[in-house]
Amino acid sequence: MSYDFTNIDLRELNAPAARAGEGLARFDERIARSPIRNGFLERQHFADAIASLWIDGELVHLEDIVLHDARLDIRTPTHELTIAHSILRGRRQIFAHPAEWALTAAGIARLRGRGDEGESINVAPRSLPRPVAMEGDDFPEGGYDDFSEIDAVLARSAAVLDGSSMPRPANERDPLVYDADWDEDERLEQWRLVLNGTEGLSPVLRAAILLDAWNAIEVLQHRAELGRQLVASLLRRDDTTPGHLPALNVGLRSVRREQRHARSRMTRLMALLDAFIATAELGMKEHDRILLARQQLDRQTSAKRTNSNLSRLVDLVVARPVVSATMIAKELEVTPQGARYLAAQLRLREMTGRGRFRAWGLL
Repeated sequence: MSYDFTNIDLRELNAPAARAGEGLARFDERIARSPIRNGFLERQHFADAIASLWIDGELVHLEDIVLHDARLDIRTPTHELTIAHSILRGRRQIFAHPAEWALTAAGIARLRGRGDEGESINVAPRSLPRPVAMEGDDFPEGGYDDFSEIDAVLARSAAVLDGSSMPRPANERDPLVYDADWDEDERLEQWRLVLNGTEGLSPVLRAAILLDAWNAIEVLQHRAELGRQLVASLLRRDDTTPGHLPALNVGLRSVRREQRHARSRMTRLMALLDAFIATAELGMKEHDRILLARQQLDRQTSAKRTNSNLSRLVDLVVARPVVSATMIAKELEVTPQGARYLAAQLRLREMTGRGRFRAWGLL
């Protein structure tokens, strides 16, 4: 399916695109100079992953994805939670690489879960300690085949946990899950034509057209969220938001579904630009809220001794939307009882309302 972008009336889109670009640029500048930059960016990753599932019609609770990311699940992870965590890992992976990486062939292949096309994945295997040969022991001359097999399993497991899945042939897809007639590579090439054909446009206007093209072409069968991640990476690459990966899903959630999926392409593009503006506005409000809460917590800890764990707990609370006693104990290297004692000294909101498996967040 092709996407004809040559007959779009750009004159109606220039003004909202300029407002969206200005808002995103101001937001990026605010983050670049912020004292809570790292913690706020981590919070944005969580918020975008949850909003992405919401747009696709699924619901994931904030505390569930935070605990799942820390490998401290209190229940069996659901399928939706697994997808949300893959989106979270994808955002981290994009942000950790150079700005142009995500839109390259190797970057898209890695984000699709097919490994790097044209380059190999080098995963350092975790070697188990070999037994020391004692006098009289009879070991085979070929080495320790059992340990080599275990090292290979550990290497594959490490690749999955780090978000870099091992390459797998395309013909291994389950026909019950994937439509055999759905040529994702051909559809991706159609989207690349739109990417190359819109080089002369402003980054924000180009991002809106590319996101609408991704939804119209339906590039991937089960990865609609990847298009939104690639568009966010485009804004970062083209220096609209060089300091962060915009959480576009947060802005898209504030736009009515009827507008985002309207029959008129102009209505859809205007809705996307409104979503970009909302992304900057909501992000600015959230940043100011977290910054104010951080300042209040700093006043509470200013009278404590310099080696107190309360300052480290403040950093953890800012970087995570939700923290549990187990997470605090793990990060600060204290006992669970000590973690609960530290949390009680700060003005934190208890999120669960339970006596056990409690979790806290900023007010």
